[in-house]
Amino acid sequence: MSHIENAPTPPAVFRIMDLFAGPGGLDVAADVLGHRVTGIEWDSNACATRGAAGMDTFIGDVRKYRAAFFPRAQVLTGGPPCQTFTVAGHGAGRRALDQVLGYIERLHDAVRADDREWKEIFRTWRAISEELRRKAVLAQEVKGKKREAEGRRTTLRKTLRKSLAERGNSAKEVEAFLEKLGTDPGVEDTDLKRAIEEISALGCEIDACKVRLEELGDERTGLVLQPLWWVIERSRRPGSEPYEAVVLEQVQAVMPVWEKYAEVLATLGYRTRTQLMLTEAFGVPQTRKRAVLMARLGETDIPEVAETHERYRPRAAPSGSAKHRHEDALWDATDDSPGRTPKASWVSMEAALKKARSIAPDLPDRPAFTVVSNYGTGGDPSARGRRDHDAPSSTITGKVSRNRLVHQGTDTALPRFDRFTFAEAGVLQTFPVAYPWRGGDQSQQIGNAVPPRLALHVLRQVLEPDLTGEAARARLEEAAADLEAWQPGEPVRVRLHGQWEGHPLTGR
Repeated sequence: MSHIENAPTPPAVFRIMDLFAGPGGLDVAADVLGHRVTGIEWDSNACATRGAAGMDTFIGDVRKYRAAFFPRAQVLTGGPPCQTFTVAGHGAGRRALDQVLGYIERLHDAVRADDREWKEIFRTWRAISEELRRKAVLAQEVKGKKREAEGRRTTLRKTLRKSLAERGNSAKEVEAFLEKLGTDPGVEDTDLKRAIEEISALGCEIDACKVRLEELGDERTGLVLQPLWWVIERSRRPGSEPYEAVVLEQVQAVMPVWEKYAEVLATLGYRTRTQLMLTEAFGVPQTRKRAVLMARLGETDIPEVAETHERYRPRAAPSGSAKHRHEDALWDATDDSPGRTPKASWVSMEAALKKARSIAPDLPDRPAFTVVSNYGTGGDPSARGRRDHDAPSSTITGKVSRNRLVHQGTDTALPRFDRFTFAEAGVLQTFPVAYPWRGGDQSQQIGNAVPPRLALHVLRQVLEPDLTGEAARARLEEAAADLEAWQPGEPVRVRLHGQWEGHPLTGR
């Protein structure tokens, strides 16, 4: 891990197991707080970054590992993938969410039964795992049939297009004809009619495959159960000791899962809190919502994590040309309640990048700019979201490298540096400017990561319950400064499944 010179000794040092660890957003935050983290991550690109950053890592599918492999881990963290919960339209996301909630309830029934032995709890988990496995196998078969039908339909449409052109139809007439294939185009020609009927039948087959795939669900749906099972195993398996704390985070859509998790964790002896956190309210120069579950073993309650910065309030877009619309800022009303600590203003892109340049002078120094998002707004792909340099960034996603930087208030591209570098995108996600991004798809790594600055607040709250008031604020301020100045230590070798020998969490 990296080393910060003259770093203060934290109140306690914890050994943390981080599932779905990504490139190390939570890990670097834990590092500056003085804790030791081991991550499990399946993506080889993220693992390359982790290795270069000195983050202890096992590569592979989390489902191939077990809590029992790491008996010395004291804290469990993670952010399981959840894309299926955010599917818009036709209810697929809701069905996936209901599936997961049902599985959690089955596990809860297993652990809260007074006479339930470990082998019976484990049998419940095996039954759920097998059910998910069978669904995944069936889904692969259905996907294969869908791909085959789509290929045949594409071939038939090409043949039909060629045939129509050979019969003297213009390109416009051909396109109009193809658009009516779902209706009766009134064709007399036997060959054309047969082709149209086959294309229509293939369309019905493809639609049926889509419905079946929604019923079976996405195999990632089951991954969200993994952290809960690790907690159950450590809490109920004979000879195991429960984790002292649990921290999980994901997108806002996962909050119902965390709330259901909290019910199970309460049965296992944890005090819990779920909280929707707005990243800019914790010093992140970016607007982003994260659903967080915090749990601690024992009787000590977990207070809500207090916001340290103002929230960003975009005004309605001004009248005029849509292409020149942009979001302006409003501040929350100041709370002058006695004893209330004033909040700092939210952090702008300009402020964050300027501070990063003081550490890394080779970063681009641009004039006032506007970021034009890769995404449309209000369902209109042409109405790109816009943020000026003196506001927080919009949510950093895996497509951040596609965002354009133009002269403020115009559509004129900057002559140089019209895209954020990876280092800059990382800074807007609150990674240190020196973070050593490696491997491919670095934009995706950055977009998927936990903002380290947010992780600082959550980890400090959960792992240091005795630190409050001014002492807690001072601790956060010092940790935030250390995070900005962080430098990678010696690179480490990423371990494979089974390479337990000599690892501090395995006891071997």
